[in-house]
Amino acid sequence: MSDTDSFIDEVSEEVRRDRLYATFRRYGWIAVLVVLLIVGGAAWNEWRKAQARSEAQALGDTVLAALEGSDRAERADALEAIEAPVPDAMAVIAMLAAAEQSALDPAAAAAKLLAVADDPATPPVYREIAVLKAVSMADSGIAAEDRRARLEGMAPGGGLVRLLAQEQLALIDIEAGDTESALERLQTIRQDAETTPGLRRRATQVIVALGGDVTEQTATDAGDE
Repeated sequence: MSDTDSFIDEVSEEVRRDRLYATFRRYGWIAVLVVLLIVGGAAWNEWRKAQARSEAQALGDTVLAALEGSDRAERADALEAIEAPVPDAMAVIAMLAAAEQSALDPAAAAAKLLAVADDPATPPVYREIAVLKAVSMADSGIAAEDRRARLEGMAPGGGLVRLLAQEQLALIDIEAGDTESALERLQTIRQDAETTPGLRRRATQVIVALGGDVTEQTATDAGDE
């Protein structure tokens, strides 16, 4: 390589280095900003997680303190005074308050549960639980027609809620004197693969009390024991 070629290479390398430094000086702040955003975002995310955990723990402590009241009325009042930040927690707290109130004023407790069920902000699973608790409550003051209408909307669904709704519908059939429909529902519950052992036993006991036939599934029921 001649001295001229070597000189040209050195000059070219210096020019490239100068251009690179100039680029860094002009756009380097962008890279710094990106790094700061990434680090800041991660820190913010961790802070929010810690804040959420702290809020959840504080809410849990408040609920536990409310449940330590000396009697049901005091516990119900303490629970009703709690303000939860999210609909899920509000629904659970309202159902706890209704459970405490049920022994004192079943109609008011049932009304509270139905209010939870009718609140659009309440997640669907809590709506269904609230309806089941309300319609199964003794002396709820809810007319049989209203109970049936709410339960029939749940019965076609899936999982255990569907079967529990069918059980309550069977009890309404018995209340209305429609033994045949009640037996049909109860037999369907006994034969369903998703039926829990406890629910199957309850269905069997009611069928026997109504004079129905349970011989077809005696072996299955015995196995559930």
